[in-house]
Amino acid sequence: MTISRASIVGMGLAVLLGSAGAARAQQTVSAPLLSKDLPDFAGKEVVMSTVTYPAGVASAPHRHDAHTFVYVLEGSVIMQVAGGQPMTLGPGQAFYENPTDVHATSKNASATQPAKILVFMIKDKNKPATRPAQ
Repeated sequence: MTISRASIVGMGLAVLLGSAGAARAQQTVSAPLLSKDLPDFAGKEVVMSTVTYPAGVASAPHRHDAHTFVYVLEGSVIMQVAGGQPMTLGPGQAFYENPTDVHATSKNASATQPAKILVFMIKDKNKPATRPAQ
């Protein structure tokens, strides 16, 4: 595991995912879990983290440029890719984004309870895990 790379990825996710909640002095909290090169897939790596959404917090539209898998651990979240239908997901449910998707909606479905997700990405090595949508 490369701690520095995982920390940088986690900080990037926290900044981008927390931007909408910042106006309310609340942000998502990203906790890096793992960053691992994939030697069988040249130039690719896996990044895993948890993201906690305080009550009512949403992120601005963004891209991951990665195969992104989301698994809901706690609470309820609303996820949507551009052109798709919003999906409200609870514990044990999952969501997928392909590398060309824009993550149009990513928010806590509850105004009173926090939510927590596990994020698993297969991405290009040394590229940001998240960037603003254009």
